[in-house]
Amino acid sequence: MSFCLCLPLKSFRSQKAEYLKVSESKSAEKKATMTQKGENPSFVLEKQGKVSYEDRPIPEFKSPYDVLVKPRWTGICGSDVHYWVHGRIGPFVVESPMVLGHESAGIVTKIGDKVTSLKVGDEVAMEPGVPCRRCVRCKEGKYNLCADMAFAATPPYDGTLARYYSLPEDYCYKLPKGMSMEEGALIEPTAVAVHITRQAAIKPGDSVVVFGAGPVGLLCCAVAKAYGAKKIVTVDINEERVQFALKYAATTSFISQRVSAEENGANLIKDADLGLGADVIIDATGAEPCIQTAIHALRLGGTYVQGGMGKPDITFPIMTMCTKELNIKGSFRYGAGDYQTAVDLVAGGRISVKELITGKVSFDDAESAFTDVKAGKGIKILIEGPKDDAPSRGHLKRKSESLT
Repeated sequence: MSFCLCLPLKSFRSQKAEYLKVSESKSAEKKATMTQKGENPSFVLEKQGKVSYEDRPIPEFKSPYDVLVKPRWTGICGSDVHYWVHGRIGPFVVESPMVLGHESAGIVTKIGDKVTSLKVGDEVAMEPGVPCRRCVRCKEGKYNLCADMAFAATPPYDGTLARYYSLPEDYCYKLPKGMSMEEGALIEPTAVAVHITRQAAIKPGDSVVVFGAGPVGLLCCAVAKAYGAKKIVTVDINEERVQFALKYAATTSFISQRVSAEENGANLIKDADLGLGADVIIDATGAEPCIQTAIHALRLGGTYVQGGMGKPDITFPIMTMCTKELNIKGSFRYGAGDYQTAVDLVAGGRISVKELITGKVSFDDAESAFTDVKAGKGIKILIEGPKDDAPSRGHLKRKSESLT
């Protein structure tokens, strides 16, 4: 489950400089109490607003096709923060302690007896959701809609912010030569953007509008560009995000105004020179005014894809949708081929994700990174995996109740 959070930002440049400095004094202080090696140090959401560091058992293989991966870098997604703050997302409720994190890349440390595509030492991007493989949705190729999906850091399943995580070999994608594991951690949100743009069926020459200049919105702009979109309009209320999007992948921009959705849509068409309206509009915000404006800004027969999640129910301009005979689609996670496509796009240089990394912190500073993402600082913050000298279970008792 991926969220696109459009929150105020400080200067991207200053944020990147700030986050890339991991506090040596804090690390030294924490390491002073870490005298033994732990089995599987993990960053755990105990309940709404409360996290802790715990030593969990090393995952056991459920199949001879499984591999054990040591996550080296993990990005923070809006859904992780949402579970931390609210304890639930729709029907998914945190009822017992859960390891957070699902945007990861790591190193294979052990393989099952029947694994043939990977070997110990391989660096891989980790697709964090494993379907049942047997239901109708799985068999028709839409495994992201599997009712029995086991998705990392979605209750009741543990996530990847741990020393070890187990996955089937075909859900681990070997990183091509030259791709860093930091880039590998961003394959997950890139795959989300790939799935959204595939839902939109973007083709060369299309005009595409993307509401929201958060990580997913930015990556949608980048994928749309890679797919040949002629005009890519980024829309946000934050000028700094808009400027970043223009340098990153968008060709033009629009700042939403506090006017009616119909007027906002007309202004968008005029200011972005969209003629009779946009061919494709993607909403990566979940915000009701954005959704309403998008419907009014589409051309007759245009395509709308909902990528961001917001309120369960909204007021929707159904008359406009009907009279324009719009193609309306949802988008959920990623499906068959999306992860490999994301790897190929980044490896081939058609998309660059390095610019989105505005901060990196140690495993011991995971909570501070969550706090800063909640405050809207930076674009994508990565958390390093636990060091080999992380504490034993007896020492992993530090807990936090700072969120109220």
